Amino acid sequence: MKNFLSVIFLVLTSFSSVLAQKTTINKIVAIVGDNVILQSDIERDYANYILQGNAENQEIKCYLVQQMLTQKLLSQQAVIDSVTVTDDEVTNEADRRMRALIQRAGGQERLEQFLNRSVIQYKDQIRPDIREQLVARKMEGKITENVSVTPLEVKRFFESIPKDSLQYYNAEVEVGEIVMYPELTKKEKESFRDRAEALRLRIKGGEDFATLARLYSEDPGSAIEGGSLGFFDRQVMVKEFTAMAFKLKPGELSPVFETEHGFHILQVTERRGEQVSARHILIKTSPTPESLNRTKTSIDTLYQSVLNKRIPFSTAASLYSDNNETKYNGGMMLNAENVQVRTTYIPTDKLEPAVFLTIDTMKVGQFSKPELFTARDGKQGYRFLYLKSKTEPHRASLELDFPKLKEMAYEEKVGRTVSEWFEKRRSTTYIKIDPEYQSCSNMKLWVSK
Repeated sequence: MKNFLSVIFLVLTSFSSVLAQKTTINKIVAIVGDNVILQSDIERDYANYILQGNAENQEIKCYLVQQMLTQKLLSQQAVIDSVTVTDDEVTNEADRRMRALIQRAGGQERLEQFLNRSVIQYKDQIRPDIREQLVARKMEGKITENVSVTPLEVKRFFESIPKDSLQYYNAEVEVGEIVMYPELTKKEKESFRDRAEALRLRIKGGEDFATLARLYSEDPGSAIEGGSLGFFDRQVMVKEFTAMAFKLKPGELSPVFETEHGFHILQVTERRGEQVSARHILIKTSPTPESLNRTKTSIDTLYQSVLNKRIPFSTAASLYSDNNETKYNGGMMLNAENVQVRTTYIPTDKLEPAVFLTIDTMKVGQFSKPELFTARDGKQGYRFLYLKSKTEPHRASLELDFPKLKEMAYEEKVGRTVSEWFEKRRSTTYIKIDPEYQSCSNMKLWVSK
């Protein structure tokens, strides 16, 4: 951890030096039409590249120059085509990036120390660059918005792939689930609320908040830090937590309140504009035997209705499942390894072990019996599974893999469309690149016009 923070310190210190001493290093790296790319722009993005956990590699600067050339061409066309982004879009993206930086640096105070400026000052500084990046992204979307592929184009794309280069796919399945978590009655929740209230009274009586958080809080991420959550804005926490945090004055202790995670005691330690620094103690609720029995009865009844075809599985999932990640997809699990394409086809080696063991002996179209399980976040509940389809290991084929091949054909066509657009723009735009970067292998197309 110490070495990692040292790297961050060196990177951000050098970045701050770049920003503070532009006059000493700011030569013009490239000219694109009416816009210039400065050496300090490259150093800034390279510092961010290192900060994201990448190893030092000076060759990356060649690709950063190429990215900026591309961005400038797109943003210039965006002005012509009246493509814009709103201030809110820029603010949201700036906030997202700052949350990531704060997390990697180990807190807002530490990041501000490294940057030698406040987070607010830094966000203001990067807003113009973020705006240009978002505009360029939107412009690229406009270039490709009418791209589509027909079944014939997918077939031609597939036939263009050499047979010995066809991708090999492991066995894949489509698996649905219906999940039910126990709901505690008000009386069943009392013992958990009482535990939180007892800790609140001890704090009001003079005991140290941080010590009690370390001893009793059931939030493992903050308990070790004395309950400290650092600075956060209104977008980070669940709504009940956010409402309480932004209502309290610094130093004020909240009453016990409930969120989906359990019962909390909250204290705001500092407020800066639209951010607060707070600490909390969490007492999680857990199912009682009675609540588990009620849930088992409910899911058994639903299972029989699905099994006897009184209600379609997808309808039952959307109406009754408690897993928000799957219920709005008709209960079907999505391939978490392929976030770019929302596909329900999941390689069997990527399934949760418990899911694989259950569906391994099932036939396509079957449902497993409801069973008690523990979710990734530790919540206990009941679920039953549906094996919708299964394919054996195989080379890519049109019959079995048309959705994947269609996506690949689409991506190839998008790439070709963008490349053709850039080729036309490069040929009609004044572009000059500093000799230091002309030797980069990826600059050939940019310097040969």
